[in-house]
Amino acid sequence: MSWLVNLAGIAAIAFVVWWFWLSRPRAVRAGAEPIDILVDNGVYTPSVIEVPAGAPVRLRFLRKDPSPCAEEVRFDDLGVTAELPVGKRREVTVVPAVPGEYAFTCQMRMYRGTLIAR
Repeated sequence: MSWLVNLAGIAAIAFVVWWFWLSRPRAVRAGAEPIDILVDNGVYTPSVIEVPAGAPVRLRFLRKDPSPCAEEVRFDDLGVTAELPVGKRREVTVVPAVPGEYAFTCQMRMYRGTLIAR
């Protein structure tokens, strides 16, 4: 019976390691339409967005989380910051000039997302 408890513990540890460190969210690819991003419960959904390098990308944020942390989205490497009003859509245009990964966060860096320019 103790081997069963040990096996369950190992499985739980493996799941936690996978969930927090190994799993990667699927990237959403940008098209001609703006990409809708939900800001709620401490996360951006989707949090990984693939875009063409050198082209303007329209991102449309909808903030449902009233916490002060979610008041703003920042693309520090692109020099873009925008306020996000609660319950209203806010469109933000960014232009990742060169291929690479660009983080977007709230001002406290608790909400996190990645823009992948290819």
